[in-house]
Amino acid sequence: MLGLPCAIALLLTGVTVASAESPINRETQIVARATPTQNQTPRVLRRGSRGQEVAELQIRLRELGYFNNPNLGNFGPITQQAVRQFQSDRGLRPDGIVGQETRQALALIPPSPKTPEVATTPPPQPTATQPPPPATPPAAKPPAATPPAININYDLPKVFQTAIALLKNPSFVEAPPRDPSGRMSHVKTITGPIAPKSIVHSGKGLFFAQNMMYRHTITVYDRNFDLIKTIPDSIKFSDFGFSKFTGNHRGSPVEASFSPDGKYAYVANYKMYGSGFSRPGNDRCSPAGRHDDSFMYKINTETLSIEQVIQVGPVPKFNTVTPDGRFVLVSNWCGWDLSIVDTQIDQEIQRIKIGRYPRGIAVDSNSEFAYVAVMGSTQIAKINLNDFSLTWLNNIGRSPRHLNIDPQGKFLYTTLNGEGTVAKINLETGKVIRRIRTGSAPRSMAISDDGQFLYVVNYHSNTMSKVRTEDMRVIHTVRTNHRPIGVTYDPQKRQVWVACYSGSVMVFQD
Repeated sequence: MLGLPCAIALLLTGVTVASAESPINRETQIVARATPTQNQTPRVLRRGSRGQEVAELQIRLRELGYFNNPNLGNFGPITQQAVRQFQSDRGLRPDGIVGQETRQALALIPPSPKTPEVATTPPPQPTATQPPPPATPPAAKPPAATPPAININYDLPKVFQTAIALLKNPSFVEAPPRDPSGRMSHVKTITGPIAPKSIVHSGKGLFFAQNMMYRHTITVYDRNFDLIKTIPDSIKFSDFGFSKFTGNHRGSPVEASFSPDGKYAYVANYKMYGSGFSRPGNDRCSPAGRHDDSFMYKINTETLSIEQVIQVGPVPKFNTVTPDGRFVLVSNWCGWDLSIVDTQIDQEIQRIKIGRYPRGIAVDSNSEFAYVAVMGSTQIAKINLNDFSLTWLNNIGRSPRHLNIDPQGKFLYTTLNGEGTVAKINLETGKVIRRIRTGSAPRSMAISDDGQFLYVVNYHSNTMSKVRTEDMRVIHTVRTNHRPIGVTYDPQKRQVWVACYSGSVMVFQD
C-alpha cells in the first residue's frame, strides 16, 4: 500500500497512482499527466469516470463555488449534481455530463480554433512592365515533430492543488489492508452517558450516535474516538418558524443520515415532548391512532448546531438522503407511509402510503429508485423517485427490517426480523437468491464501500457478523456488548462502529 508522502511524490512527478491497495485508488484515484495535444479529443466525463481529468474538473468546480468535497478523482453523485447546477446556471442542458460544450464553459479547454478565411478575390496579375515573379523555392522540409511540452502555467498549479487538497483533507487517512483471513479485531469501546439506538458515519470522519429519549442527546465522535460535542435535542419551535408550538420542547433522536457532501446531518426524532404533542406514537400503532407528527433536525456538521426542523410523520424510525442530495426519505412507523423531503426548501413535499410498519430504506446510486422494507409484511416497496409511483418486490420473507444496496445496484440485502435471517435479492428478477443465519435477531447492517461485505448486528446474540456478499457466507463473528442495535462502516479506515443500546459504542478493525 502506498503511503501518503509516496503518493504525493508520485503525483507531483507525473507517475500514475493506481495501486489497487492504495487509498487514493479507492476513492480519490488521481494521476498527473501532461496537457493533451490539440488534436486529441478530451474524453466525455460522466458519473463513474475516474482519474486526473475528473480531479481537474472538480478543482475547477470548486474554484467556481459549485463543489466543496475534499475527495478528488472520482465522478460520483456529488460531482454530477455540481455539474448539473453549473450547466443550469450557464444555460446549458443540465444532464450532468461534461462534453466539449461544458468543458469550454468551464474553461477546461480552449475553444476550437476557427478555420482561417480564404480570400475569394483572385490576386492581381502582373502587368507587362513588371518583372516576372521569382520562381517558387522548393518547400522546406517541416521540422521533426516534438512531444508537446507540459504547460507549466496550467498543469503544475492544478497538480499542486490536488496534492495540497489531499494533504489538507482532515478525512484522508491511510487505510490498513484487510486481514487476509477476513477476521476483525476489537479496537475501542466508547462509553459515557449514552444509550445509542444508531451510529452513522458522515463520510467525512464524524460519527453521530442517536441516544433516544433515554438521554435526549446526539453524541458526535471523530476518528480518534474523541467526543467532539454532545448536542441536546431541546429546541424552541418559534426559532424555526413554527409559532403554534410554544415553550421548550425535546425530541428523541433515533436515526440519522447525511447529505452527500457531509455538510448536513438529518436526525429523526422518534417523538417530541412538550406542549402540542399529546398523542405520541409507539411501537404498536396504526394511522387510526391519529398520532402526533414528529420532526427531523437538520444539523450543520461544521457548527454542530441545529439549523432547521422539518415536520414529517408519526414515529419516523429511519431516514436516508438520496445520493444526488435532492431528497431525504423518512419512513413513518405509525403513519404507515414515507415522507419525501425536498432538501432545497427543507419541507415535506409528498407522503406515499406504504403499508404496515415501514422501516429500512435503500436508494440506488443513480437516485432513480428507493426501496422500503415493510416490516408488517413479506414485501419491499419500490418507489420511482421521478414520479413517486409504487411497485413491489413480493415474497421476500417475514418482516424485512433493514436494507442495503450494492454499489452496482444489482443486489439488495435485507434482514428478515420474522425469520432471523439475512437475504440477498437479485434486483433484475426481484427474487431472493440466498438466505443465511448470522445470529439471533439480526437487526441493522452496513455494507462495505466495495460491496464485498456486510456487517450485521445480532441483537439477542450480542454479536456482529461479517458476511461475504459473493456467496453469502459468514466469515467472522465477534462478541459485542449487550444489545447491539446500530452499525456503520468507515471505508477509509476500514473500521466498523457498533452502537450497543446498553450504553456503549464499539469499534472493530476490518
